[in-house]
Amino acid sequence: MTSTIERPTATKALDSRITGGRSEVVHTHVNATPSPIDHLTPEQIEEIGRELDEIRQEVFNSLGEQDAAYIRRVIAVQRWLELGSRGVLLFSRHPLAWVVGTAGLSVAKILDNMEIGHNVMHGQWDWMRDPKIHSSTWEWNTVSPAEQWKHSHNEIHHTYTNVVGKDNDLGYGIMRVDDAQRWYPAYLVQPLLNLVNATFFEYGIAAYDLELGKNWKTRKTNPAFQADAAHVMAKIKRLALKDYVLWPALSGPGFVSTLTANFTSNIVRNYWTHSVIMCGHFPQGVETFSKTSIEGETRGEWYLRQMLGSANISGSKPMHIMTGYLSHQVEHHLYPDMPSPKLAEISPRIQDLFQRYGLTYVTGPLHTQVASAWKEIIRLSLPNDTSLKQTVQILATQGMKGLKKRARQTRNIYA
Repeated sequence: MTSTIERPTATKALDSRITGGRSEVVHTHVNATPSPIDHLTPEQIEEIGRELDEIRQEVFNSLGEQDAAYIRRVIAVQRWLELGSRGVLLFSRHPLAWVVGTAGLSVAKILDNMEIGHNVMHGQWDWMRDPKIHSSTWEWNTVSPAEQWKHSHNEIHHTYTNVVGKDNDLGYGIMRVDDAQRWYPAYLVQPLLNLVNATFFEYGIAAYDLELGKNWKTRKTNPAFQADAAHVMAKIKRLALKDYVLWPALSGPGFVSTLTANFTSNIVRNYWTHSVIMCGHFPQGVETFSKTSIEGETRGEWYLRQMLGSANISGSKPMHIMTGYLSHQVEHHLYPDMPSPKLAEISPRIQDLFQRYGLTYVTGPLHTQVASAWKEIIRLSLPNDTSLKQTVQILATQGMKGLKKRARQTRNIYA
């Protein structure tokens, strides 16, 4: 099929996120002491925006058949890999078939989730005008319905990136993610809660998209919520029927082993996706912002917030593909609708921009970034400036009252 290129303009893609504030003042407020942008003038921030606009337009002007062929090839590989892996799992009672089939199915599910589903639904391939590969029609193999995910992710998260109290992707509404947030004893269990969330991540995302905490009290009287919840439950049943009934049944005597293989592949996909996403916004060095940052925000300031509120993962091209190029999270947040392989191509130019304006480009290998993100989650589960050793000592000698007192004493250090 021949692609018909529809090149989006920079203005079209950004208008929904830019408020058009005054460019002679700095609105962005970073929740850090000292602020990493104090050295920038309003004029420099707007110049950053102009340079980034130019980079974006250059990329979209260059899109063509080679780019369209890439995503079609990835989709074909993913579908054949899934089909082949499920075929191997028909013989899953044999240990080698179980391992090969489970590994292949895990990779196929990750590709469907990351490099295909996430990016297609961002509109990265809408310029092709292919109704089969379009953000308005694509549905992925995870329990969160596409329309609900696009609202919570594309519209809310990418608009309010790392704004505490606005961007619920920061901790998914269940974790403390900033020193300025008030500490409560319940945060002590957030490392465990994060592990549980990682294990069943697709269900956590579905609950997050439903805004379950916000809507729980009115769940029986809210028709819109009930309709959305019914949509989620219908999809959960459909996917569970496929993975845990139909495909295992085709294996005959290998029913149980195929069921465990399918369950394992879903868990592997959940852990991988959760880890990649954590690396994008949680490692040390990534900044958060106050709600006032978006009041009167200019184009340059929106770009600046994406730059400071994201982190990358260094690695090989196969690793980048398996992350859906969210290993280039900085570039993705600057250009959410840019085709994913192009993010790697422009990365050197973005790094140069960071360096010229004295900003920190946060990046590192996967294991380093995952460890850094977990370290932050554990640190923020405790009162400010309180180590794990101190916490245990206070609990042992003074109990929870002592820890609450410590939280009150340290609350205003960063607030």
